[in-house]
Amino acid sequence: RKTFARRIHAAHALTHTMHAARALPTQFANAKTFVANATTPTRHGRRATMTTTRATMVPIEELKTTTTKAIRGIGYNEKDAKVILDVLMYAQLRGNNQGIIKVTTNGLAMAPDAEPMVVTHETKLSAAIDGKKTQGMLVLAEATRVAHEKAKEHGFGIVGTCNTSTSTGALGYYCKSVADQGMISICFAQSPEFVAPAGSSKAIFGTNPIGVGIPSSEGAMVLDMATSAYSWFGVLEAKTAGRELPDGAAQDKNGVLTKDPNEVLDGGAIRTFDGGYKSSNLALVIELLAGPLVGAAIEGKLAAKNWGNLIMVIDPKMLGQADFEKNAAFVMNRVRNAPKQPGVDAINLPGERGDAIAKANEAKGEIDVETNLWNNLKKAAEAFSG
Repeated sequence: RKTFARRIHAAHALTHTMHAARALPTQFANAKTFVANATTPTRHGRRATMTTTRATMVPIEELKTTTTKAIRGIGYNEKDAKVILDVLMYAQLRGNNQGIIKVTTNGLAMAPDAEPMVVTHETKLSAAIDGKKTQGMLVLAEATRVAHEKAKEHGFGIVGTCNTSTSTGALGYYCKSVADQGMISICFAQSPEFVAPAGSSKAIFGTNPIGVGIPSSEGAMVLDMATSAYSWFGVLEAKTAGRELPDGAAQDKNGVLTKDPNEVLDGGAIRTFDGGYKSSNLALVIELLAGPLVGAAIEGKLAAKNWGNLIMVIDPKMLGQADFEKNAAFVMNRVRNAPKQPGVDAINLPGERGDAIAKANEAKGEIDVETNLWNNLKKAAEAFSG
């Protein structure tokens, strides 16, 4: 199972970090297009060639400007668009499929009945926020702020949100914002029925990610992982690009393994990350903590449009550990510098691979964007006339 999980992770990373020769310019003067053949390891050690994929090299500032226009074109004001852009770019720069694909696949659609979010219950340590159909990233950003403020004052803060029906994006974004300020953060998110429990042919769970941010004297460590083998927006992205899914990541409507994203979208399901009971049980725990505990829907979640999140922020000083950050760095370095198995070049901590990709993209000032996605984003940006 560990080997299989590593292969799934490698294939997932490959989807977003393909390198190839650049070719013809697009209609945007600074963008460049290239073609690549991606391959992914299979469960039996063979390598299967994916569909040929076109990608465009886009200047980061141009991507931000175009994405902002597309977000504003949906109807968001300047302040809210900035929050959403920050969340999306955090993921996009790291090769995470929680990025701009959300703009072009209706992931940011504004609910016609949306109202300003409200706090429905509050204590000095906790708060419950009814999102009132406000966009999920805006609601979780506010929940993070409230939990952080409570932790700064009282040492601990916990905030639950419900009644949102759009993506909250990469949980690592929220956890890192807290961990960079010396606090521990733990975040769970629940979503519609996209993922099948172990042994089931029917989806019941969301992709149910978990985010954890832990400060250290050498910088924060940020874990951001779905309990599913692939993200829902990754499936949509694969469909847009004409790519296959990694082997073992999903099943069709009969519960049979498939690599075709169209079969997943036609009544199929994503599987949990190891395809077994350990990941399925973890997904269940998150379903309970980010569902019933926060007042979110417990069935028919897509139709109910009531999805939940839970974030906790902890001041390490709560337990009297003045040297926590120094000791945390020591443990992290023990892992990073542990003796390596044959063939292993580096042992990465959670988030380090994504941070390295982001740093490299920022250094060159441009980023690879799948060409169909980039063209769709430009079309979406045309809707904004301001």
